[in-house]
Amino acid sequence: MIKIDNHLIQIISEQAQSCNRQRKNYNFHKIAADPFQRLINAIEPYSYIQPHKHENPDKREVFFVLKGRMLVVEFNNDGEIIDNIVLDALNGNMAVEIPERTWHTIISLETGSVSYECKDGPYDPDDDKNFAIWAPKEGDGNCNAYIDEILSKLNLKISTF
Repeated sequence: MIKIDNHLIQIISEQAQSCNRQRKNYNFHKIAADPFQRLINAIEPYSYIQPHKHENPDKREVFFVLKGRMLVVEFNNDGEIIDNIVLDALNGNMAVEIPERTWHTIISLETGSVSYECKDGPYDPDDDKNFAIWAPKEGDGNCNAYIDEILSKLNLKISTF
């Protein structure tokens, strides 16, 4: 039995807070070739996840919020926002499934936010994600401004407490 409890979530969240990328995942699948990828993903505010889609091979992704608040955004091929949801279990928005071939990103809206993610496998870093050319690459100096632009368009803010 694999247990997901507050202790595990706290450990992974603390690791995310101490990483340069401000995020940390904890895999439950034992090998990258597993056809069903499962992981905890702790994401801190302003940890930038470049918009991407899973195509060739096609993969679906499901995100369940375990703690905190996370914005999931879908885009069209031009980078325009076409849908979004704030995952927040306290407000009744617990999960979202992203279809294959769909541009998307996730933005943490508060410190300590953690999700449980399921995705079709296997994982191969060479073809797992197709990154959007209309968005900054991870590590670019304007990633925070891009996050702020998305938040502004959706009239959302990152909670600081």
